[in-house]
Amino acid sequence: MRTLFKNRRFYIMFLADSMIFVVALIGAFCLRMEFGLTSREVHLVMQLAPVLIPVEAVVFLMFGLYRGMWRYTSVVDFWRLVQACLFTMLLGFSYAFLFRLEGVPRSIFILNGMLAFLLSGALRMGIRTFYVVRTNPNGLKACGLPDVRGWLRGGRRLIIIGAGAGGEKILREIIENPQLDFCVVGFVDDDPAKHGRTVHGIPVFGGVAVLPDVIGKYNLDEILICIPSASGAELRRIIDVCKSCGVTYKTLPGIGEIVDGRVSIKKLRDVNYADLLRREPVKLDMAGIKDYLVGKTVLVTGCGGSIGSELCRQLVRFSPGRLVLFDASEENLFNIERELLTLGCRNLECVLGPVQKRELTRDTFRRYRPQVVFHAAAYKHVPMLEHNCQIAISNNVLGSQVVMEAAVEFGVRQFVLVSTDKAVRPTSVMGATKRISELIMQSLRGRGTQFKAVRFGNVVGSSGSVIPIFRRQIETGGPVTVTHPDITRYFMTIPEAAQLILQAGALAEEGDIYILEMGTPVKICEMARDLIRLSGKVPETEIEIEFTGLRPGEKLHEELVTQNEDVIRTRHEKIMVVRSNGITCKVDKHEDFGEYLMRHIEELVRIADLQDSGAVRRKLGEIVPEYGPQALEPLVKVQTANSNGNGQELKVA
Repeated sequence: MRTLFKNRRFYIMFLADSMIFVVALIGAFCLRMEFGLTSREVHLVMQLAPVLIPVEAVVFLMFGLYRGMWRYTSVVDFWRLVQACLFTMLLGFSYAFLFRLEGVPRSIFILNGMLAFLLSGALRMGIRTFYVVRTNPNGLKACGLPDVRGWLRGGRRLIIIGAGAGGEKILREIIENPQLDFCVVGFVDDDPAKHGRTVHGIPVFGGVAVLPDVIGKYNLDEILICIPSASGAELRRIIDVCKSCGVTYKTLPGIGEIVDGRVSIKKLRDVNYADLLRREPVKLDMAGIKDYLVGKTVLVTGCGGSIGSELCRQLVRFSPGRLVLFDASEENLFNIERELLTLGCRNLECVLGPVQKRELTRDTFRRYRPQVVFHAAAYKHVPMLEHNCQIAISNNVLGSQVVMEAAVEFGVRQFVLVSTDKAVRPTSVMGATKRISELIMQSLRGRGTQFKAVRFGNVVGSSGSVIPIFRRQIETGGPVTVTHPDITRYFMTIPEAAQLILQAGALAEEGDIYILEMGTPVKICEMARDLIRLSGKVPETEIEIEFTGLRPGEKLHEELVTQNEDVIRTRHEKIMVVRSNGITCKVDKHEDFGEYLMRHIEELVRIADLQDSGAVRRKLGEIVPEYGPQALEPLVKVQTANSNGNGQELKVA
């Protein structure tokens, strides 16, 4: 309040309102007496003015009507003004009743309050209009006078998709900010209730479907998508319509997203990875999972990785009796332990070291006696493992063998192996090693432990996934690098992956491999474009896409099922089980399979220790006959189209 009294503008506004109160009181008597004031009415005005005017001034002060900046008059100020005027009416009635004023019509107080509201409101709106006109080069046209569609004809003509709160805020900013050289021609919105109406004088033409016609009719330069609450599917549908129009379009985040930090200072929208799946995320049935997890001792290998850590977070929800964390990375193990402690999980045990160390692994199983094991420890970066065959064999093959044999030895009830779609007709060392881990699992069935495996596609947001790489490239201004224009992958979110692992343990059969029904594979190139758009940028205009060529071990298209496997539905509509219809290794009888496999794995590990990558690949081919290293494609020129539909030559290295 003391600061208010130091502001000289306060006294100007206080005096202006006081004059309004005088005019309102005189006007009230004029209206009540039909403009036929006598000396008696003038005397009543002189009698009431010294009482009512100071009271009204104090009430306006009490209701905070002088604290705000009138150039930013808003709905809040409007309702404060309503409350203040109603209160003055009430005080007027009370004054007339207590002092038994004779000859003063009670309607005077109602008329006085109404006139005070109208005149004070007009003054405040006039001040706001003055500042809008003064700061906007379009003068009164910025206020919608006389033709709001005609203002700023020299600027970029645009249309806003979304006539809700987000679109209204953007329009208001464009109108009031003279530095924004835009002319908003109209809105489109799929809500039928908004069609034919206006927002600040700007018409809503119809749904998104009418966008091509509107763009042609009004010769628009740009489209702004202002629907921060839109789902990924809705946003992609809108973007597909925008693509067909041949006009630049941008996705704008909501003000709330900027304020709460979900959009960075770099103006990149914080993308929800589920938006990129091109399908609805799968919600798995969690009811049956409790039976085999509650109160049990659960061991998770690779617990600090992207999949392993999310798996641990999901496990905490089912109150395991003890959670044993096993990881080779000290930092990852420390981080996931601290996080789980904050989630309220207290019965934790941490084991630091590689799973392929047989004595360490056996001692861990002997000490903690886990009843359920989730084996997520693996190296999975395809090109890196092509150049480091020895560590791929040690971790992915020998490590899996050691953990599975320990599970059998120490009576583990449920064992779930985390595998990959790259194990299907593998062209990489990584894929071949994961296929061997599946074969090890199948060779150990019938030993008292229920073994199951889960095959994933690519997991968006995991370490090594293309999405974090694309994000970093977009943040630095590009280019976004994609290996090949036609490369496709199956994708799932990290929570989907973790839930599928848990669900596999609840399903019945031993030795099965489970896969998630993930729809059609996604082109990496289109995913890169989606990510650029969702980040508020324009692909191939603001952010370039560069094709670099397939890397060692990569193939254009991944598969979830190999030739000698059958797919069978499970009780969950989105989960399928893959069962082998024949032994893939070169043995004639199933009973010889385990002995044959272990003998060849032992030889594979010995060859890998010699650092002979050629011999390692030949041996992988003996164990996994469908394994075939893929030759890299030569340098080519690819003709593609940019966002404006013009041909563009992109180099593929």
